[in-house]
Amino acid sequence: MSEAAFTSPKSKAKPAPVASPATAFEFPKFEIPNFEMPKMEVPAAFREFAEKGASQAKETYEKMKAAAEEATDVLEDTYATATRGAADYGQKLIEATRVNTNAAFDFYTELMSAKSYSDLIELSTAHARKQFETVTAQTKDLAALAQKMATDAAEPIKDSVTKAFSKVA
Repeated sequence: MSEAAFTSPKSKAKPAPVASPATAFEFPKFEIPNFEMPKMEVPAAFREFAEKGASQAKETYEKMKAAAEEATDVLEDTYATATRGAADYGQKLIEATRVNTNAAFDFYTELMSAKSYSDLIELSTAHARKQFETVTAQTKDLAALAQKMATDAAEPIKDSVTKAFSKVA
């Protein structure tokens, strides 16, 4: 049987809408009252003040934008300098390691040729003295390189700060 058999032709009643689960928990809608602003003439002094404020805000924005771009350039220069310095330091460290490793192999080769205990002590003492001098020189070189790296990395920042203070003064 069709649905038409149960409804009379006179009353075409539609079934009541069923609330969907999504709409069952909707928040009530509030409308913000519409307050009409009174129409009045803005005084010329206030208008000039607002225009001057907007102009100053635009100028300040332009100055801040230029300062931010300059700061970005300084940071890029500092990063590039620090990266180069770190690479130089790493190369110097690798070179020192290579020299020390070769010295150790040479020492062990000489130890194998020692004929007596006194030769062994003499070789050990000479190697220790030589390595102490070598490591001392390497440490000085690495410290000087680290200091140069720090100075070079700080130079762009120092220049930028000096330039900023000269603009203010």
